[in-house]
Amino acid sequence: MRHLFIEFLTQLGSADRAHDIDHIERVVATARQLGKREGAELAVLEPAAWLHDCVSVAKDHPQRKQASLLAADRAVEFLQEINYPSQYLSAIHHAIVAHSFSANIRPESLEAKILQDADRMDALGAIGIARCILVGGKLNRQLYSSIDPLCVDREPNDDVYTLDHFFTKLLTLGESMQTQAAKAEAQRRSIYMRDFLVQLQSELLTQE
Repeated sequence: MRHLFIEFLTQLGSADRAHDIDHIERVVATARQLGKREGAELAVLEPAAWLHDCVSVAKDHPQRKQASLLAADRAVEFLQEINYPSQYLSAIHHAIVAHSFSANIRPESLEAKILQDADRMDALGAIGIARCILVGGKLNRQLYSSIDPLCVDREPNDDVYTLDHFFTKLLTLGESMQTQAAKAEAQRRSIYMRDFLVQLQSELLTQE
């Protein structure tokens, strides 16, 4: 069914390059891997992963917090259109609604927990750094504060500085992982991100 999902998603487009088809394919792959380890129902998990961003709302859009609900509703409509087994639709809807950080909805099912983990994993590590900078550029945010780039003596403000998003969200994601396999991988990727910040600081210090 991969071709059906890709065709559907390609027609819809995405709000930014950080949430494009490459992001979705990574989330699907991670979700499938975690799902097999945890014994999840793949008939729920895989469609939910494919369609979790099928309604893409920009980070600065007033409906941002409703994006996962809008995506879940549209996903169920699409699955009904292709005659996907109806017994899975409610679980798919919940998994998509609960995956979002912005929505702040507690995932109740194993599949919802895994989808949330898989989506958050894509915000960590080298991919996470690249995606963060992509979004910051699209929103025309300054890369970092020249006065205090690592938020040592100030509150982070990711509405102004892209790298402040590390401190407001990204470096906290590891603690929110639901499955043990995801927690271990998130810790590894978070270490890489912290090392990136150390390297950034060292490069900036050489300019003083």
